[in-house]
Amino acid sequence: MTDHGSSSPHSRVDRNQQWRLGLARATSAFLVGMTLSGLSLWVLPFSVPNQFLVLAHTLTGVVLFLPVSYYLLSHWLAYRRHQMTHIKLAGYVGLFVLALCNVSGLVLTVEALVGPRISYAWDSVHIVTTFAILAFVAPHILALVVRDRKPHLAGMATHGKAVALATAAALVGVALLVYAYPPPRLSEELPPDYSYAFGPDRPFAPSLAVTATGKAYDSRLLAGSEGCGSVGCHEQIFAEWQVSAHRYAAMDTAFQAIQLNMAEQNGPDSTRYCGGCHDPISLFSGTKNIFTDPGKLTALAGYQEGVSCLSCHAIREVDVKGNANFLMGQPARYLFEIEHDQNPTAALRFARDFLIRAYPREHVRSLGKTLFKAPEYCASCHKQFIDQEINRVGWVQLQNQYDNWRKSRWNHPSDPKKTIECRECHMPLTASHDPASGDAADYNRSGSDGKHRSHRFLGANQMMPALLNLPGWEEQVSLIDRWLKGRIEIPEIADKWTKGSAVGIELVTKDSVRPGETLPIQVVITSNKVGHDYPTGPLDIIQSWVEIVVEDDSGRVVFSSGTVGEDGFIAPGSFIFKAEPVDSQGNLIDRHNLWEMVGVRHRRALFPGFSDTASYDVDCPDLRRVKKAFSDESLEVEAPKEAERLRVRARLLYRKVDQYLLNFLYGREKNLTSPVTEMASAVKDVRISRDATD
Repeated sequence: MTDHGSSSPHSRVDRNQQWRLGLARATSAFLVGMTLSGLSLWVLPFSVPNQFLVLAHTLTGVVLFLPVSYYLLSHWLAYRRHQMTHIKLAGYVGLFVLALCNVSGLVLTVEALVGPRISYAWDSVHIVTTFAILAFVAPHILALVVRDRKPHLAGMATHGKAVALATAAALVGVALLVYAYPPPRLSEELPPDYSYAFGPDRPFAPSLAVTATGKAYDSRLLAGSEGCGSVGCHEQIFAEWQVSAHRYAAMDTAFQAIQLNMAEQNGPDSTRYCGGCHDPISLFSGTKNIFTDPGKLTALAGYQEGVSCLSCHAIREVDVKGNANFLMGQPARYLFEIEHDQNPTAALRFARDFLIRAYPREHVRSLGKTLFKAPEYCASCHKQFIDQEINRVGWVQLQNQYDNWRKSRWNHPSDPKKTIECRECHMPLTASHDPASGDAADYNRSGSDGKHRSHRFLGANQMMPALLNLPGWEEQVSLIDRWLKGRIEIPEIADKWTKGSAVGIELVTKDSVRPGETLPIQVVITSNKVGHDYPTGPLDIIQSWVEIVVEDDSGRVVFSSGTVGEDGFIAPGSFIFKAEPVDSQGNLIDRHNLWEMVGVRHRRALFPGFSDTASYDVDCPDLRRVKKAFSDESLEVEAPKEAERLRVRARLLYRKVDQYLLNFLYGREKNLTSPVTEMASAVKDVRISRDATD
């Protein structure tokens, strides 16, 4: 913009004219506006104005990229032959960092438009060069102003006024956009007919879950999981979650039927006990207050999402007491997120997706936390009890996976190389192109390992994904089957546990037996790779049992136990892992009516690493007596052939829901049965001995 001391007449530049150039004014206004907006985005907290600044900042950068680049090039050409001074040196450095800032901004824009995320390297370049512009371009211009203020004051004044006017106009434009934007009206009030059965200071009781504001959350704040998959960022994770138990926690038809039963007996407000873990969206929005009409179930807020992406990632604090003892934060939603969820359009989706990817700081800060890695995070829901508020009697411990794990051989608090935590089993690493891949904070991972934690949350429910016909349920059920059998390899923890079945069995019996003699058989069941009790969860529902069948050579069944009849019931007297809770009258809790439970009359489960034994006494048939019965030659009956051996087959079986409860929930006429998984099996042949001492 000025002559820095020309070395020849041919290199002189009309400095006054340079100050008056329209492109020079545009470039200066560009510098001021982009720097101020960039600093605002970096320094000020996440807000609606800042999000509009992102859009304005980006649009301005794209529109003026070529004109500004042209001006920078022409400016350099005009002054390149002038004598080198400290002003010119600052200008050269400023020119370089400004060009780099513009290029990095353009790269970030393209990444935000077409990619799943922006590059943190380019983002860092963009931020650093912004400060470099302040360090070099600003002094360069200020030095010129001081130097040229007398001979070229008029040109500089015109230039300054134009820049100030353009900057002010841009700020006013953004302010008008903010003013004109009608944000979604979110309700923080519970319904007028809401029941405060447990006191006005505990609106969500008997659940222990609370909100950060102490008020209700509009259901739209925690919903909208589909957006996480449609943005183009977390498609893999969304697809995994979509068929997981977390997703169908509220849709689970057995759960809904049990809740209806609870509402009819205890009142609708009692079902909030289940809400914190099964359907936090309806709990915090207050819609669980209307729960006695089966026709309204599918209309409940969050019914289709259960534990949604946001309701899990928005949790701020947890307590290992259980029963959903957590603090739910109020997630910040980006512009057009909620609007798009309600009325999807291409324009809203484009703006929403671009903002999240171009301005991801709040998204990452609020939804990505190291808290997720801690087993205590899982404990807030995977630990359960009932107390006087529910059963009107007193405190009773229910399922407790957390303390099982904490006291087991898998937990070594001071040595992560020996410890196996919840996420390492239930969320194994999987190859990923997701922006959430990599984790430099984990002891055995890196930020560029190209993997993410699976959000299938593999557990033990093969029935519900198929019953609900969820997308991809076939693969999920197949994976659960392999998971239960211990056949899914997890390389990162392979050296921490044994190979083979998750729960193994061993047949212990004699090698031979004589006819008429009793054969003792023991089936030893060992928990090899289960991080908590086996089985775990609601043991009044879940069943795992030993099936044993003894046959002779011809296939005749000599003995059986644990077989399942055509009606779906297990044969009486079988060896079963399960619990038998009772109510205050000693009656069996057999409809998962835990609100009546006061204790347990029988409970059988395996602690991690421990074994249990099922014992049987089997009589070996003596067919010599049968032959004598058919010794009359007048009878044309073939005597039974003497057996040479007995084949003993034992299987450890598992199913999620017992048949009585299924019949109660769905009706016997539905002929609905829970899939049975063979956890492990063993076979042994026992020789029938007939030596001279027989």
